[in-house]
Amino acid sequence: MPARIAGVTLPQNKRIEIALTYIFGIGVSRSRKILSKAQIDHNKKTQDLGETEVNTLREIIERDFKVEGDLRRAVLMNIKRLKEIGAYRGTRHSKNLPARGQRTKTNSRTVRGNVRRTMGSGRRKSADKT
Repeated sequence: MPARIAGVTLPQNKRIEIALTYIFGIGVSRSRKILSKAQIDHNKKTQDLGETEVNTLREIIERDFKVEGDLRRAVLMNIKRLKEIGAYRGTRHSKNLPARGQRTKTNSRTVRGNVRRTMGSGRRKSADKT
């Protein structure tokens, strides 16, 4: 039976240290802290975990950390609050631009959605020569 924690089915063939990072809000360092608190070996595969170990992990994560839906909701509420009070960061979020001081003349392709706004970027090659 696959292990489900916080509404996420953990991959069976990965080490539990890495499998826990599939949960939104848990990275590798937090995963290590959770496993040491639960006294579970970091190198153990997810499929080798017993039911009691899965329940222990689930209990620790639900009690101590804000993950998945609750965390996503909190992040969205923080962004909404910044927009409502008219903060600079809020306006950057609403315009889909970098909010942490990065330059935008170049190098902001990921936030802008890979938009190229230069002279020759949208031009098509002519089919026949004149």
